[in-house]
Amino acid sequence: MELTHFGHSCIQVSMAGSTVLFDPGAFSHGFEGITGLDAILITHQHADHVDTDRLPALLEANPDAALYADPQTADQLGERWTAVNAGDVFSIGGVQVTGAGGTHATIHPDIPLIDNIAYLLGTPDQPGQLMHPGDSLFVPDVEIDVLALPAAAPWMKIGEGIDFLRAVSPRLAVPIHQAIVAPDARGIYYGMLSGLAGEGTEFRALEEETGTSL
Repeated sequence: MELTHFGHSCIQVSMAGSTVLFDPGAFSHGFEGITGLDAILITHQHADHVDTDRLPALLEANPDAALYADPQTADQLGERWTAVNAGDVFSIGGVQVTGAGGTHATIHPDIPLIDNIAYLLGTPDQPGQLMHPGDSLFVPDVEIDVLALPAAAPWMKIGEGIDFLRAVSPRLAVPIHQAIVAPDARGIYYGMLSGLAGEGTEFRALEEETGTSL
């Protein structure tokens, strides 16, 4: 598996001969001009996860990419997009994709909840080789090898992030969703997540816009 982090929640995953891009949002960078994508997956409708200004150019550069999103976002983006619900299982080439969760984490009780689909990538025998939870703390009932871990968010305390990391207990956790924190302050969050991760979990921040074999 090769993973490239384009900032915030946008990651590109290459595995089993397929390349998938997650959440090309407004706080991400460097995904412009990417070609050869087999699929684009969007977890939910917030602008930091889907930049509708830059999305058309990305789709034009990848006309054969399969397009998947949570039901509300798929409805907003149009008929080319396939809605994914929790429990859906489909394939992108040799990669099995499982939809999970279904709801965005609560920001405040006065803010209506929206759809949020977490995605698990893998095989029928190992469905959780990678998990992207979007804006949720959904804990799956399968083993997760690599977790894209929200490091900071308006809907999450650092203690909740630590508990989520321990509950999922991946082999490797890669921080995402950190654009809301000043670069000089990210070490505070990373240090806590790394130091308080459960036994057997490695925490590793990736150099952005650089492919890393995991």
